[in-house]
Amino acid sequence: MATLGLIEYKEASPEVRAVYDDIMATRKTDWINNFWKALANDPVTLKRTWQDIKQIMAPGALDPLTKELVYVAVSVSNQCGYCIASHTASARKKGMTDDMFRELMAVVGMANETNSLSAGYQIEVDQQFKV
Repeated sequence: MATLGLIEYKEASPEVRAVYDDIMATRKTDWINNFWKALANDPVTLKRTWQDIKQIMAPGALDPLTKELVYVAVSVSNQCGYCIASHTASARKKGMTDDMFRELMAVVGMANETNSLSAGYQIEVDQQFKV
């Protein structure tokens, strides 16, 4: 259960409804997920986060699937179950296959392992890597 509860559309203030309406229009959907409903307890944070997500996840130098794969990888590393589920679903809609997911998890697992080893051994960065 969300710490402060979830703000449903029918209970939302006009300010929150405006953000909800933009989310639904942008995502071409008729529902608001629980992440946004929880953030609606703080309309300023809801609006800022939605604006930032919209900007960052918009088309750019990285294609939409790559952005979702990065989001999944970071979410796995941060152990955010909600974000893993949400962005895995989004990545699948953008073309992620089961093989891609398995390979992504292998890379994430290896990166986390070698990051931990490097940090634990306090390995000095090679001069050749410094540009």
